Amino acid sequence: MIVIFTDLDGTLLDAESYSADAARPSIERLRDLGIPLIFCSSKTRAEIEWWRGHLENDAPFIAENGGALFVPAAYFRGPIISPIRRDGYAVIEFGVPYTQLVETLDAAASETGCRVLGFHDMDVSKVASRCEIPMWMAELAKRREYDEPFEILQGDRDSLLRAIVGRKKRWTQGGRFYHLTGANDKAHAVQLLAHYFERHGDGVTTVGIGDALNDTGFLRAVHIPIILPSPHAEALGRAVPHARLARENGPAGWNSAVLELLETACPAAGRK
Repeated sequence: MIVIFTDLDGTLLDAESYSADAARPSIERLRDLGIPLIFCSSKTRAEIEWWRGHLENDAPFIAENGGALFVPAAYFRGPIISPIRRDGYAVIEFGVPYTQLVETLDAAASETGCRVLGFHDMDVSKVASRCEIPMWMAELAKRREYDEPFEILQGDRDSLLRAIVGRKKRWTQGGRFYHLTGANDKAHAVQLLAHYFERHGDGVTTVGIGDALNDTGFLRAVHIPIILPSPHAEALGRAVPHARLARENGPAGWNSAVLELLETACPAAGRK
């Protein structure tokens, strides 16, 4: 069985237009073959739910850099260990409450004299402007639970990041923003979900697709990592040296990488 974990921004979704149209041929092929496509993103649950509906995806998903894993009710035959039941999902939370992250960022900025701009500092219209997205999409992006995106506007970057770590929180770097989280990361959630698939299947080959530094952990955790071209691709390739490098970025590169994977590396998929 093949399971594909994918980042969204700059990979399945175009970094500028947020369109996934160029990836639709491979998405439809995966659906025909019954191969689960798991969204694993820094996006909020609300954002990912919208994209799942838009792309006709019914698989589990991982929100806010591994802050929580959401498994639709009855997706697996057996039970999910100690879940929170919420809105039709079994929810496994790895992150800390959002208010703690906001307090940590403000305290670290105050201690180091840095000027930062977090999502909590911005209203919906400013998020829309900063991210170059429509207002309705910005409203979904503001519904944060486990991850605080932020920019460093002034001051010493390294001092600020050390102050965050000193408060027992983590930071990572995505395509547009730094992200402050608890002890969670994408890799832990990917590994747990892969375990559930293995428990209910006949062996699993995991594939990961990403383009940013916050994808490093989960790309290391899968059997077949694929890196899409981006400003971070060189550093990401050094961190995940056995990864494949796609020829194009964005959804067009995602599409060709998945189709090539199905044709070559995972020939059993065609007989599923």
